[in-house]
Amino acid sequence: MIQNKKIIALLMAATTGLVMSSEFESEAADRMMNMEQVKILGEYKLTQPYGFTDAPEEALLDLKKAAMEAEERYQEMKRKEEEERERRAAEEARKAREEAERIAAEEQAAAEQAAMEQAAAQQAAAEQAAAEQAAVQQTAAYSASASDQTLLAAIIFCEAGNQPYEGQVAVGAVILNRVRSAVYPNSIAEVIYQSGQFGPAMSGWLDTVLASGGYTDTAMQAAADALAGSNPIGDCLYFGCGNFGIQIGDHFFH
Repeated sequence: MIQNKKIIALLMAATTGLVMSSEFESEAADRMMNMEQVKILGEYKLTQPYGFTDAPEEALLDLKKAAMEAEERYQEMKRKEEEERERRAAEEARKAREEAERIAAEEQAAAEQAAMEQAAAQQAAAEQAAAEQAAVQQTAAYSASASDQTLLAAIIFCEAGNQPYEGQVAVGAVILNRVRSAVYPNSIAEVIYQSGQFGPAMSGWLDTVLASGGYTDTAMQAAADALAGSNPIGDCLYFGCGNFGIQIGDHFFH
């Protein structure tokens, strides 16, 4: 406590001396300042006016040390403040950058999603158009000669003569679907006689029915209806006694 009082006294003495020295230098005699002593301490000048005794050397050293420490603390405080400003600026810049990246990512994701939806819509529209076109083709009338109709009636009789009428029309529709398909031949006769496809054609039974006219009127009508566009099985290309597909009578169409 005593040392602090000494330092305060010294500071007061220094301040008083500097102020009075600068303001009343020309009137020193009239003011009776009677400057007794100026001590030079490093870069500090301590001027003692009348009434103050010389400060001990130790006190002056303590004063200089305290002043230097105060200056260091001030500079350290300024440095920390500057670092804090830089840290906040960097943090704000980072947040702004991340926000911009987030917005850009969301916009990119939205654009990609929109593109995917558009592509899906276009594909769905194309598939729908193709399906509609196929449906039109499957139900469109097929121009055939009398011999083609007779051949179709004969194969219908051989394959489904014991099946419901709808099943007989369905067999004729399968043959016409093959004619329209790019995978099979493009004529009724070629489709029916294609190797390994229809058993009656391969065994010779079909030719026997044709030669004898052994097909029924029902089979001939089923052939006529199929040629006119009747199609109960859609785009099916196969039929048999399996267990999957559209069942009509004993046959499954797929």
